Amino acid sequence: MKEGTLFVISAPSGAGKSTLCRELLRKVSRLKLSVSYTTRPPRKGEVNDVHYTFAGEKKFMNMIHKGEFAEWAKVHGNFYGTSLRRLKKISKEGYDILLDIDVQGAGQLRKTCRSAVYIFILPPSLKILKQRLADRKTEDEETISMRLERAKDEIAGHKDYDYVIINDKLERAYRELESIIIAERARTKRLDPERIKGLMQK
Repeated sequence: MKEGTLFVISAPSGAGKSTLCRELLRKVSRLKLSVSYTTRPPRKGEVNDVHYTFAGEKKFMNMIHKGEFAEWAKVHGNFYGTSLRRLKKISKEGYDILLDIDVQGAGQLRKTCRSAVYIFILPPSLKILKQRLADRKTEDEETISMRLERAKDEIAGHKDYDYVIINDKLERAYRELESIIIAERARTKRLDPERIKGLMQK
């Protein structure tokens, strides 16, 4: 069975990345989410091992020392990491992998996983980004200001990605994102040689 492709998606907080990823997982076949580990407490409505795997800092540090993360980063005072074991398991099952991580984590991953496809989601403007963060009603003004400052640094790194999508209209942004997945699956280097061989024998 041909191993899957890793699609890495990053964006500033509030750019709509999570909404776009949910739509992809709902509509696109042979695509699975690699659930990240985090030390931050769950938000209202979040389910363990569905949105994140929530872990204590001691356990997270132990996983770092054992080399169990493909990448990890500290963001806004909390740790986030991608399980190497989960990536390998999903890939060997023949699924493409959707990985929702921040710019810092993607930078780490890029050093060891150059075959992955890196996609950056941009907000239409910082003003709209601020409004989206405020509308979530999950953070105070100080936290929102901190996220906006970080967003400026993250946006500056968009040139390191293979694709950039501006999420000004959700439906259009989704179509662009889905098109990238479809096009990448059709690349010659990603085609299953056994499938091609089978076609030639029919």
